[in-house]
Amino acid sequence: MENFRFKLKQTTPNRVLVADDDPVMRHLVTTIIKQRECEAVVANDGREAYRILQTDSQFRAAIIDMTMPFLEGLDLIRYMRSERRLMRIPIMMISAKQDIKLMTSSFSAGATAFLPKPFTSEQLQSAIRMLLGNGSSARRAA
Repeated sequence: MENFRFKLKQTTPNRVLVADDDPVMRHLVTTIIKQRECEAVVANDGREAYRILQTDSQFRAAIIDMTMPFLEGLDLIRYMRSERRLMRIPIMMISAKQDIKLMTSSFSAGATAFLPKPFTSEQLQSAIRMLLGNGSSARRAA
């Protein structure tokens, strides 16, 4: 009898969920994520991000826009923090709204970092570096 080996689909531990309805912003964020040798999993709106998270929890980090169609970023963060399999994923909220109450709400909901738009490429790179650093330590502690 011949032995058959099935190759299981391997998922890289360096996957980052990017949820933003702005195609330019998605492109900028995913480009920087790829420079960090990570895979970007892209959602065009909050509902799509929610659907991805329902079936996939293997993310090193998530970068979520505050204002998206169908499901706001804060609601998405609250969902992630309520699900045991998602609660350790570090989350960065990005927003064009520069309001201290919004930033406070983001942290209260469970965001790890907050980056107001507009931001420079260097600011985004630094924030992603910090976020991915938190992701690796959170994974080791799990």
